[in-house]
Amino acid sequence: MGSELLERARELRSTIDAAGAAAAATGATALPQDVVSACFEAGLYGTLSPRAVGGAELPIDDCLDVFAEVAYADGSVGWSLMAGATGACFFGAYCDDSFTNEMFAGGVVPVVAGQFAPNGTAVPNGDGFRLTGKYSFGSGLAHADWVGGGAFTAPPEGEQAEFRLMMMPRSEVEVFGNWDVLGLRATASYDYRIDAQVPAHATFEFFSPPRYRGGPMYDLGVIILTEIGHMGWTIGVVRRAVDEAVAIAKVRARMAAPSVIAEDPRFRYEFAMAVSRFEAAETWCRQAFRTAEQAAGAGSGRDPALATNIKQSATLLTQEGLALIRILYEWCGTEALRDGPLQRCFRDMHAGTQHVLVGDRNPHEFADLRLTDPE
Repeated sequence: MGSELLERARELRSTIDAAGAAAAATGATALPQDVVSACFEAGLYGTLSPRAVGGAELPIDDCLDVFAEVAYADGSVGWSLMAGATGACFFGAYCDDSFTNEMFAGGVVPVVAGQFAPNGTAVPNGDGFRLTGKYSFGSGLAHADWVGGGAFTAPPEGEQAEFRLMMMPRSEVEVFGNWDVLGLRATASYDYRIDAQVPAHATFEFFSPPRYRGGPMYDLGVIILTEIGHMGWTIGVVRRAVDEAVAIAKVRARMAAPSVIAEDPRFRYEFAMAVSRFEAAETWCRQAFRTAEQAAGAGSGRDPALATNIKQSATLLTQEGLALIRILYEWCGTEALRDGPLQRCFRDMHAGTQHVLVGDRNPHEFADLRLTDPE
């Protein structure tokens, strides 16, 4: 199934690329519906979801490849897709049939958007919660069927609050069209507000969610599953930047240079070292995921050390990718400055690095793991 889904993504490359170029040219803040529909019909939104709800439930390496392929074609499409695919998989794995029969009706994985930071308050009310909150970065909101949000519960006095993720139909959410940004502009990552009653069965506890369906991969939890999408996206955007820069370097010369960029010894050295560092980081990242996947299969998917290694490898991959794209941008001169795929990669990568999942907290957690004496 992995190779089949990857081939479907490859067949859409030219369509996605054209949509990304058109969105960049017009300043559109949302993707055209025909591109979203094409990805949906190809089953790409189900890349990570359990087979029991209509998803592909691919191994992590295959998920990375699918997400990378879409992001290679265009960063905004790739970002919206991986955000929707990860959001759907949580609720497909961690909610019981009374909800998944509705959300995944007919065995179809829907298009999902939302921000799962705990920016809301969920007050127990009847058989569910009254959720109120204002959220940002709801990537894919313009075309989503379902929208989620994170919240801390407000339990009776003396009881501990829970961090829960909640899901509701798009019609119950108020969306604000404010998304004026440097990169990832066509992701429709709008702010939105929720004031809605959410049934308890449409929610789950963030830190230790129960696995109702799907394999042991889902025991890795929300953070690690989300990192899969982000790392696939990074791999794809950086690979595209490299290919575009190589094409430019082979035919363009810097002003007053005696040869094309690709023959400049300084470029060759910087290019070789930067690409090597990125590919080494990708190797570690994939290995960290494989180790975690194997541990989950053996019943140890909740080991914090697994998460720490993955998060640090993700941060390294992102930072090395950003550094590589900056080098390519500087060497390609005005060709990179103009509208085109390399400029899109440059802007999208700078936007993507701002996500908390690849933030500076991860190296500190990794240092704690490596510098703390074992008990």
